Amino acid sequence: MRTATTIEASAGQDAVEFAVEAERLGLDVCWVAEAWGADAPTPLGYLAARTETMLLGSGVIQVGTRSPVTIAQTAMTLAHLSGGRFLLGLGVSGPQVMEGLHGVPFGHPLGRMRETVEIVRRVFTGEKVSYAGRHYSLPLPGAKPMRVSLPPVSVPVYLATLSPKMLELTGEIADGWLGTSFIPEQAGAYLSYLDAGLARAGRSRAGLDICQGAEISLVTEAELAGTVASRKKELAFSLGGMGTATANFYNDAYSRQGWAEVAARVRDRWQAGDRNGAAALVTDDMVLATTLIGTEDMVRARLRAWREAGVDTVRLYPAGDTLPARLDTLARGIELVRAL
Repeated sequence: MRTATTIEASAGQDAVEFAVEAERLGLDVCWVAEAWGADAPTPLGYLAARTETMLLGSGVIQVGTRSPVTIAQTAMTLAHLSGGRFLLGLGVSGPQVMEGLHGVPFGHPLGRMRETVEIVRRVFTGEKVSYAGRHYSLPLPGAKPMRVSLPPVSVPVYLATLSPKMLELTGEIADGWLGTSFIPEQAGAYLSYLDAGLARAGRSRAGLDICQGAEISLVTEAELAGTVASRKKELAFSLGGMGTATANFYNDAYSRQGWAEVAARVRDRWQAGDRNGAAALVTDDMVLATTLIGTEDMVRARLRAWREAGVDTVRLYPAGDTLPARLDTLARGIELVRAL
């Protein structure tokens, strides 16, 4: 498996210094997140100048916050600045961020994602772009089609998806999948839909990079219970606070993997304002199954399970209170992956 990580530039200079040092540790890919804090392209341009070999990806640019052509221009610019090391990660985000923060309707995410990828790839060719879709039309009536004044590029497109229909679309049109909330023993909850999309396009799993991410925290047996307990409120937020009361893709993903009843109860408690009560419902198994938290032997076994489930690239989110501590955890994680 390849190794990757994700940074979020709202953390400031430490985040980019972490990425630079990660390259020296031999990391293969660094993804840069974009949610409701820092954007992704700005730090990616900075990292393109500060790194030499590591692949750099947007993890993710949120479809709807920019026009498809702007996304393509950004990807082409970063591909040229990085010497061909850029990976374009796209996601639809959720209704709260899109409508609450950006004032953009969240409706029809499946169609908007498909059309965005189609337009982006047309722009990559360097040819004039004409497109007539349900959600996007280029050019507008009375205008002439144009091309961007950048050399053509070939940029792999990754989609961050969780719902069945979006997973099928990923298998059908993407070069890679940016996954989360993944339990290798329940991999079919994701991979069956990816495989359906692959089959529809006449493709095989070999043509899709399965890139899966989780926190890695290497602890002693004595520290394990406390570490797991400290992560429960974070997971409760994903299950109850992400999205809205009726649309939460993380909750749906956990439900498909065997925790429908507890996931629903966590959401209800969280939405009612009982954060501690929601966290108390999260079980140890829910934390351990979807993370790389544990002793070195435990994490080694989980990584082996990920590989056997079909993961190609493991995205490590290293724990640690300081930059040196996070880098030490990352280095140990990279070595564990290499030793498999």
